[in-house]
Amino acid sequence: MADSIKVILDQPYFRSDHENMLIRAYRTADEAAIIALWQACGLTRPWNDPRKDIQRKLTAQPELFLVGESEGAPIASAMVGFDGHRGWVYYLAVHPGHQRCGHGRRLMAHAEQLLVERGCPKINLLVRTANGAVVDFYRALGYVQDEAVSLGKRLIPDL
Repeated sequence: MADSIKVILDQPYFRSDHENMLIRAYRTADEAAIIALWQACGLTRPWNDPRKDIQRKLTAQPELFLVGESEGAPIASAMVGFDGHRGWVYYLAVHPGHQRCGHGRRLMAHAEQLLVERGCPKINLLVRTANGAVVDFYRALGYVQDEAVSLGKRLIPDL
């Protein structure tokens, strides 16, 4: 077992005090529920296959693919990574029926803690420009807009 996975498995689950949300690593059986969660939160796009994103994540730091669970069902997720220079958070999602309960804040706090433990000096994340509510959420957590332009280039077609 990889040391990084062992660290996660040896730690007690992280629980939030509202709805008893448990934060744990992603399990293969979560796939359909996580994709449905991302769709409910408007995170999927027609040109991007979420199954392929999940499969790629499982090859790189799978222990940092976080799932928030309540009453046995996934209600939240965060895909976290550290490349040695910066930490990244993708697919932060809380099911619409469980939003505004502190789950997103707690999931981000847990992601930040895991990144600090790995020596990560800074987290970067991307938010669609039209998603002002999410920008406000991250600002409330202390995130600020960098003086940078995000550029992208598709290397492998998903569809």
